[in-house]
Amino acid sequence: MTPEGEPKITSLPRDRHSADAAQGLSIVVPLYNEAATLGRLHARLIEVAQRLAATRALACEVVYVDDGSRDGTLAIARELPATALDVQVVSLSRNFGKEAALLAGLDHARLSAVLFMDGDGQHPPGLIDTLVAHWLDDGYDVVYTAKANRENEPLLRRLGVKTFYSMINWGARQKLPVDAGDFRLLSPRAAAALRQLPERNRFFKGLASWIGFRQIRVDYEPAERAHGSTAFQLRSLVGLSIEGLTSFSVAPLRLASLLGILLAAGALVFSVWILIETFVYERTVPGYPSIIIGIMVIGGVQLLMIGVMGEYIGKVLSEIKHRPVYFVAEHTVKRAKDESSPAGQAARNAAE
Repeated sequence: MTPEGEPKITSLPRDRHSADAAQGLSIVVPLYNEAATLGRLHARLIEVAQRLAATRALACEVVYVDDGSRDGTLAIARELPATALDVQVVSLSRNFGKEAALLAGLDHARLSAVLFMDGDGQHPPGLIDTLVAHWLDDGYDVVYTAKANRENEPLLRRLGVKTFYSMINWGARQKLPVDAGDFRLLSPRAAAALRQLPERNRFFKGLASWIGFRQIRVDYEPAERAHGSTAFQLRSLVGLSIEGLTSFSVAPLRLASLLGILLAAGALVFSVWILIETFVYERTVPGYPSIIIGIMVIGGVQLLMIGVMGEYIGKVLSEIKHRPVYFVAEHTVKRAKDESSPAGQAARNAAE
């Protein structure tokens, strides 16, 4: 009993991450035409869930978000067994894009910690144990992955990736880690922070870095695609890069301003040179070519700047409209079947 007038000291939990483990892990997997690989991926996630339940008493669920697939992905997802982990299937009303699918998964995740991974099989499920270890054992709130190397990718794509990260980090307070992917784990407080961000035009790679907290990078070698080809072709990647830049960074606006300054400086130097040739060397400066070239250059730069400003104005318009980011056409939940197993017991306790 404390003496009267002295403040009572309340002890804090000795291990915050042990308490976090009791709240469970939601694995969010966006899907788009992944019928050929979904069954194998789910079987591997069951193995991971059983292992985490046995070694860490960590409850798991998987949230599959079907982003308007045109093959049998949704039908296969409906039939996946809820063995050792709960299974949620969220079917969007149409294809809203990967960022919207990630947000839908985050919104429907029922357990506290959230892990994002792709459904094409290139994100190795076996790496989840490592991500969880960094969270629970080392105390990191954001554990993100990055490709160990890009030597097998085309030169043009590698240059594009370097240019993208250079631009998005230009003058940014919170740098986006180079080559960071969507395969990442968020602790309960990091996931809660991400949910608080109100914007509709989301760039999850950037936002997960922007929220701060303790973060660590894990390099990995992506597996080869067993079936089909990536949906992100050159045009899609360029569009996604523009979307990410304009949603997360003002670098394009700064680049447009810098280009305007350089053109103004060049015009000033050219004007001085014309004056020197006219009054010092008494030469006649040809007018027609220089005028046409000047008009074309200035006109092109002005259109470029208008286009950059238009991208940002479009983002502002989208935010003002307050349209929902996605619509759900179907949502099903399957509880873990093996209630007597550690995973089933942990899942039931977390749900309660």
